[in-house]
Amino acid sequence: MFATSPRNLTERNLTDRRIRAAVIGTGGIARGAHLPALRALRDEIEIVAAFDIDEEAVRTFCADGDVPRPYTDLGRMLDEQRPDLVTICTPPVFHREQTVAALRSGAWVWCEKPPCPSLAEFDAIEAAERQAAEKRAAEEGAGGGGPYASIVFQHRFGSGARHVRSLIADRAMGRPLVAHCQTTWYRDTAYYSVPWRGNWAGEGGGPAMGHGIHQMDLLLELLGPWTEVRAMAGRLVHDVETEDVSTALVRFESGALATVVNSVLSPDEVSRIRIDCERATVELTHLYGYTNDDWRITPAPDVDAVELARWRDPGEDVPSSHLAQLRSLVADLRAGRRPRASGADGRTSLELISALYKSAFTDTTVRAGEIGPGDPFHTALHGGAPGWAPPSPVPVTEIPA
Repeated sequence: MFATSPRNLTERNLTDRRIRAAVIGTGGIARGAHLPALRALRDEIEIVAAFDIDEEAVRTFCADGDVPRPYTDLGRMLDEQRPDLVTICTPPVFHREQTVAALRSGAWVWCEKPPCPSLAEFDAIEAAERQAAEKRAAEEGAGGGGPYASIVFQHRFGSGARHVRSLIADRAMGRPLVAHCQTTWYRDTAYYSVPWRGNWAGEGGGPAMGHGIHQMDLLLELLGPWTEVRAMAGRLVHDVETEDVSTALVRFESGALATVVNSVLSPDEVSRIRIDCERATVELTHLYGYTNDDWRITPAPDVDAVELARWRDPGEDVPSSHLAQLRSLVADLRAGRRPRASGADGRTSLELISALYKSAFTDTTVRAGEIGPGDPFHTALHGGAPGWAPPSPVPVTEIPA
């Protein structure tokens, strides 16, 4: 077990002590996912504080979770506690501001998806990373080592995904050819009674952004870079600013073609990825998380039993979970190396989603790398498109670094 005695607040050496962690936002995802994951690693992590603008909520969270210090002032918490790691569990509209504040304090960040409501805001986060790293290097004479901001994309970290990614990368099952990515969930009118849901300002987007992002991120994790997307979106049921359903066709650098469906209109809820390779079909069917048993591999007729057995053996069962990703993040923090789902690696899913919206709202094919500064879809996922932009939108400008 790592030492628990108080540290020198300017000391960043993590070799002989527990990581000091703080929680930003104390709602359902903090209680249900982040706090249990942090507590499961109590030998390595000490939860020192929590922040929320609601004083009663943060005091209750701290009392229930045995967290010693509640705060309603984020800057004060960062200054007084100097956490090594903060987990951000607030609505998307606050993610950029809170991530940048944490990075500037020297803390690493683990932020709930979506990372922020636009590529412009994500670029501002990357700029803050660079500035924080330069400051650390100047103060400590150390190059590299962060701080870094990572996104909660826990489906990348299950043993099933790791195994299938390796099989596809090695072309063990032949080239990937055809894929399907499905997030068809159900959300009723009460779900959208929460003020920040269903509108561009609060949520950044609809089911493509807030729900399907997990499966789309996993699809990119398995198949690699995409090259172009063609999409449609609609409001079929809910009276909201954003879409409640979208579909897309995606082409990958490998040549593979994929269909993507995101919906909050589907009573028979399922999350699914299917990839047809030359010599086998791989399918994952689950809802909010998977184990090894949720993956299925169907071979082509010429595959022998020995080879199939190897394909079907992902090793020890590591379910996709916040805990699985946090373990990886803690190892990266201690080693001072950039974690997965951060920087350019974390940007890929947001770029695909931005392109999906642009394609759907402009009726065009959008290519990877096309959306940059000066493009209206760089600063807002609705892009100012007629029928989709808010009725009286605030003028959108580039986010300063």
